[in-house]
Amino acid sequence: MAAPEKFERRTHFDPLAPYRSVVRRLFLIHRHMIGLIMGGIIAYVASLSPERKKGIRSLPSRFIALVVWPFLKPELRNLPFPKQFRLRLELLGPTYIKFGQILALREDILPKIITEELKSLLYKLPQVPFESIRKIIELNLRGKLKDIFEVVIEEPLGSASIAQTHKAITKDGRIVVLKVIKPGIRDTVITDILLLKWLGIVLNWIIPQYQPRRLIREFCNYTIKEVDLDNEADNAEIFKANFSDLDYIKFPDIYREYCTDSILCMEFLDGHKPDSPVVSNYSGERKKTIIDRGAEAIIRMLYKDGFFHADLHPGNLLILSDDRIGFIDLGMVGRFEETTRRRLLHYFNALVSGNIEGATRNLVAMASIGKNGDPYGFTRSVGDMLRRFFHHSSIGDFSLGEMIVLSLSIGARHRIYFPVEMTLMTKALITYEGVGYLLDPKIDVPVVSRKHVFRIFQKQFHPTSIIQELWRGMPELFDTLLRLPRITADSLNYLEHSVTDRSPVSDPVHGLRYSIISGACILGGTVAVVQNGPWPLWATLFLAGILIPFFNK
Repeated sequence: MAAPEKFERRTHFDPLAPYRSVVRRLFLIHRHMIGLIMGGIIAYVASLSPERKKGIRSLPSRFIALVVWPFLKPELRNLPFPKQFRLRLELLGPTYIKFGQILALREDILPKIITEELKSLLYKLPQVPFESIRKIIELNLRGKLKDIFEVVIEEPLGSASIAQTHKAITKDGRIVVLKVIKPGIRDTVITDILLLKWLGIVLNWIIPQYQPRRLIREFCNYTIKEVDLDNEADNAEIFKANFSDLDYIKFPDIYREYCTDSILCMEFLDGHKPDSPVVSNYSGERKKTIIDRGAEAIIRMLYKDGFFHADLHPGNLLILSDDRIGFIDLGMVGRFEETTRRRLLHYFNALVSGNIEGATRNLVAMASIGKNGDPYGFTRSVGDMLRRFFHHSSIGDFSLGEMIVLSLSIGARHRIYFPVEMTLMTKALITYEGVGYLLDPKIDVPVVSRKHVFRIFQKQFHPTSIIQELWRGMPELFDTLLRLPRITADSLNYLEHSVTDRSPVSDPVHGLRYSIISGACILGGTVAVVQNGPWPLWATLFLAGILIPFFNK
């Protein structure tokens, strides 16, 4: 009887099982949130001047700090608030570490003292023992590790919040990198994302000026894709196709036979990081070539393809032996839809050309105005900031990335908001500038950028490109032309009906206003026919069909 009883216990259905982990995480997050709030009060009181700590000044805050002080972790309560925030994110695990990494980029919304502290989350994180990695590989690829690969190096190449990478050799001798999702991460991330969305709703009532719901929603959309490595494989192949005409820009090949949603097998790129001693010893001419190729790749991603590396930093860039530029870690990508991409191209071109009005106009066109937003104040403030920057550029103190970040920060102060892709774009530009200055301290970023932006414009306005663009829009154009006689007939019928309608109207000026507009449309159509033939008449009548009903209300 023992065995059946054991089997019965093991297969007993527990309807609450899926929710227990959610409840546990909810209590853990709640505990850390309360701890962070209490720690913030203590940090605020500690930052007060001695005068404000005397008598009854700041008495409520000092009293609360005194009451909550014994309940906080001793190793956290005396730390500055930004450090408490960062450490609590680390204690909450990989999802919140990743969230902190995203927040570190949001200098347009969060105070700089917070973002600077959170940047330490971008560095190397604790490793998972290789035995755990082995089990995941064998489970996903359905075989023993020794039967699938010739060698897998146990020492990881890198360890991030979500995945860990190991170098390996396939049975046919290819040197590859295995990127493996850490054990338990996917379930934890999915649970945390659910709770974060609830948290965003609550925080939006408390601190709406920092747009917490929006930040959390953007983070969740990116993170849920990062725990599915099939997305990264797709990204790598898209990048490879986009740059198929440039043999000096390299993205790793993907070996799909060794890939699952938890394992990514890709080509090992043997190169050096931009800050390595090997690269620093290159000749000036080689460095100039590397800078030019890197600039071309990043500007092309952002402003031509609208599909770019959204987690770009020097660790994800490699200088290969033949001076090719290699890009790795492609799990996080940004996308710009066509209209935004064109706006960004014009905006960036205006920046590198020193066109303040053009830059401001295109920036405002991409913004969304929040409640009580002040677009006019934003325009003035951004214009003043750009003038200061361009003045400093004359003495060599110039950063395009920093200038864009400051523009976005000014937007937050005026309740003008931008999509997260704008911030991710600035990370790519800052990386490009940082690597450029590392290789050549005298680099002129606007000059290098202008050259590649001009190439994009040159290709965009080439006759062949214009013809292709017209050809793509031809079906819609023909559809409109086919329907134009019907639209015109309907407009004329409406016009005739309105002219003969003698019913009284409440507005005595209504008939006069309508007659003036109708007469203007008819006169304009007649003149257009005399001067240019029949087509302007169709356009005029079409316009009349739209305007007359509007003014006839």
